[in-house]
Amino acid sequence: MAALMQSPTSSGWTLVNDELDNLLEGFFRPLRRRAEGGALAGAVPAMDVTERDDEYVIRMDMPGVSREDIDITLAEGVLTVSGEVRRQHEEKAGDRIIREERSYGKLTRSLRLGSHIDEAKVSANYKDGVLELTLPKAEEMKPKKITVS
Repeated sequence: MAALMQSPTSSGWTLVNDELDNLLEGFFRPLRRRAEGGALAGAVPAMDVTERDDEYVIRMDMPGVSREDIDITLAEGVLTVSGEVRRQHEEKAGDRIIREERSYGKLTRSLRLGSHIDEAKVSANYKDGVLELTLPKAEEMKPKKITVS
């Protein structure tokens, strides 16, 4: 039961509970900082980039973001993906929040790709909290086989 009780900030017990949790969380996940009330502060979604002969594939984690809240732009060789995790808390009369760890807020990630992407053929798919972008290479960037005569 002691874990559910909130310690006053003037005592040293807070360091052992919430502040130590926050310190460790920041050490292991430095890109996911929280502001007051569970809001994300400058959150950057994790991503994997794979290069194939004719395209790049980017997979980006965006858990809790609905498809309608994802915005993708590609301008002057810069890909920007943003989304928003909306707070899904419904307070009822008599409810008292004991601990709130789920985060909400804006996620943004930009990546400079250069001009070797065929922007007209870029596609995006979103499933189970993972955004997958397929970025085909422009014809002049694809490897060409040269035959020896």
